[in-house]
Amino acid sequence: MAHTIREKAKLLARVRRIRGQVEAIERSLEEEKGCGDVLQLIAGVRGAINGLMAEVVEDHIVHHVADHALGQKQRSEGAAELIDVVRTYLK
Repeated sequence: MAHTIREKAKLLARVRRIRGQVEAIERSLEEEKGCGDVLQLIAGVRGAINGLMAEVVEDHIVHHVADHALGQKQRSEGAAELIDVVRTYLK
């Protein structure tokens, strides 16, 4: 996971922004904001989560599936992990 550690600051910054977006949803609900406003906030969080997922999936593919320096067994394991996650994510 050394490659993830290299991207740690960037990933954590994204997660913190997402946390802020979720907190904005909570505040909007507490303040009884309009449905349209809340839906916009939810859509923003969904987009942010999808972006985070895409970035981590891309990194996984590069480092655990497409890296020809890895053995076939390691690449197959990386592909299997990705398949499991994608199936779960798409449910």
